[in-house]
Amino acid sequence: MTATENTLAVTRAGSGQPLVLVHGYFGGAGHWAEQIAYFKNKYDVIAVNLAGFGDSAHLTAPDSIDDHAALIWHTLDQLGIDRIYLLGHSMGGMIVQQMTAMQPERVLKLVAYGTGPIGALPGRFETLDESRRRLAEDGTEATMRRIAATWFVDGKEAAGYQVCVAEGKKATLQASLASLDAWEKWDGTEALPFIQTPTLVMWGEKDKSYPIGQLRALRSGLQNSRFALMHRCSHAAHLENPDAFHAYLGTFLAG
Repeated sequence: MTATENTLAVTRAGSGQPLVLVHGYFGGAGHWAEQIAYFKNKYDVIAVNLAGFGDSAHLTAPDSIDDHAALIWHTLDQLGIDRIYLLGHSMGGMIVQQMTAMQPERVLKLVAYGTGPIGALPGRFETLDESRRRLAEDGTEATMRRIAATWFVDGKEAAGYQVCVAEGKKATLQASLASLDAWEKWDGTEALPFIQTPTLVMWGEKDKSYPIGQLRALRSGLQNSRFALMHRCSHAAHLENPDAFHAYLGTFLAG
């Protein structure tokens, strides 16, 4: 499905219970190619492209997490999709927390992966202001390449790095800056106790974007959650060790 003025572009494959995948900063549906191929035999897999990113790059990106969440719900409504399994990575993890807080009855299971409840990202490898400065000085693509390298233990030598570069090139400067504003304004901590949806928290032990404090806040706030630690992985664990990622996720969805 291609994007229109009011809906997001999605990549969709398979049949069964809908499984919605939401990418993070400088991402796109292409980040989930291995997951789509693996899970399409059991689920109706729907990978969205956030406004300003991926195949929705022609759309203006919201500067709030709430508006990103509302736009995904609108897109799912247009597709005639009601109740879903929902997974979000990084910034997408913030968005799926907000989606669940908005319409909890529609989220059967939630996966918060490589994310946290505090949008200002305390302890990140660089401050949000530093990212803004580097975007202004170095440009979008150079900043994207530099940031994407921090998502892997092996940096630019990691097999999944080029997947991130290919998707990241599609991102607009407007979306890159609006996302930083959206993070800074968002704090999902107070909503966590009200999310009763069964939740899997997934985290790479060497993650430089969301340090351990974010993980602890998420785990302590979500009452109905379990935890999967991806050893020897950084922020893009689904690309570094897809077999382990699929095993953890598959067990949770089927359980």
